[in-house]
Amino acid sequence: MNPQVRRSLVDFGPLVLFFVAYRLFGLYAATATVMVAAVAAVILGYVFDKKLHPVPLATAVIVVIFGGLTLYLNDKMFIKIKPTMIYGLFAATLLGGLAFNRLFIKYIFGTAVTLAENHWRALTLRFGGFCIVMALINELIWRNFSENVWVYFHTFGAIGLTLLFSFSQVPFLLKHQIVSETKKE
Repeated sequence: MNPQVRRSLVDFGPLVLFFVAYRLFGLYAATATVMVAAVAAVILGYVFDKKLHPVPLATAVIVVIFGGLTLYLNDKMFIKIKPTMIYGLFAATLLGGLAFNRLFIKYIFGTAVTLAENHWRALTLRFGGFCIVMALINELIWRNFSENVWVYFHTFGAIGLTLLFSFSQVPFLLKHQIVSETKKE
């Protein structure tokens, strides 16, 4: 299987399973499903790549904690604030790292892109700001709209906005990418 297709399945599989379980059985069953799927995604990522990926790992930990609270306390609020916590963690990691001259975004992009330090900083600010905005949007939606609207936003709207934002960064990346001499030939 193509590594990029495999990575997409591991990354988005839990969310798809969450949505299917929600439509068939409701939010509590969807919560249990996404908990199992998030842990399975981390394990599969490790099996395929022989390393733990920090973003799915952090996501799985938060999913298990907030999903567990949802099920144990029988309170849907915890699963609804889970995306806020995830986006908040990512924003704090990116922006906090920036404050200590640690550019954690480099780990997310890996070797796919090479940028000068000032451009990594700019990209970090952009992604950190995006995470803050997404946390605020999640709070706005789960607090002011129906559960069904929140689930559809969480499943489709958040992915759509994330893809749109990511694609909007491509011109920046292309403009500032450092091309090595070996790549030019």
